[in-house]
Amino acid sequence: MNRASVSIPTNIAEGCGRETQKELIRFLYISSGSAHELDYLILVSKELGLIDSKKAEDLLMEIDEIKKMLAALIKTIKKHSRH
Repeated sequence: MNRASVSIPTNIAEGCGRETQKELIRFLYISSGSAHELDYLILVSKELGLIDSKKAEDLLMEIDEIKKMLAALIKTIKKHSRH
């Protein structure tokens, strides 16, 4: 979980340091993949009793917001890079 959670902002930062919009988008997709991975790991942790249900639900809601923000950012960058 640590690796997946750190991967989200790390890939955003790395993408911002790249020279092209295409590269940025690629790293945003990697961040999104890490968010989905973290989503799954939280569900597994809840099922195994490693975290309580309330904490898991709170985390899943936060991750869902992050996934939505990443999707919107990717969509916006793609839209503006066509012009």
